[in-house]
Amino acid sequence: MSKTNLHETAYLTLLYNNVDFANIGDAAGLQNSAAAGSFFIALFTAAPGEAGGGTEATFGAYARQAVARTAGGWTVAGNNVSNAAEITFPEATSGSETVTHFAIMTAITSGDMLNFAALDTSRLVTTGVTVKYSIGALDVTED
Repeated sequence: MSKTNLHETAYLTLLYNNVDFANIGDAAGLQNSAAAGSFFIALFTAAPGEAGGGTEATFGAYARQAVARTAGGWTVAGNNVSNAAEITFPEATSGSETVTHFAIMTAITSGDMLNFAALDTSRLVTTGVTVKYSIGALDVTED
């Protein structure tokens, strides 16, 4: 079974922009959260899968980066969602590893993995490197 385009867009807009999903249940539909909060971008050196897993980055000063669940944090277009603003990780203070994937997580540590994707280009992170992703560089497709 496949989702319709309308369903994919409405679902992503509810999840990432905290906007009601109309016409589900009562007249108000599926409601947004009272406090939108944030999702957190995690970097991986080994691919996660549909059950989660993967190997999260550990370079010195690494920390997941918060992105607000708003139109200022995420752009939803059809069945695709991408970052609406630049995402910058702290400058690496130690270590050497190649990041190959990213995931959208529900918490700054632990939490649940919602979506994941391979990076367009793997990135070697060594001491002194600051990892940045420009607007639209991190995107996932709902299908």
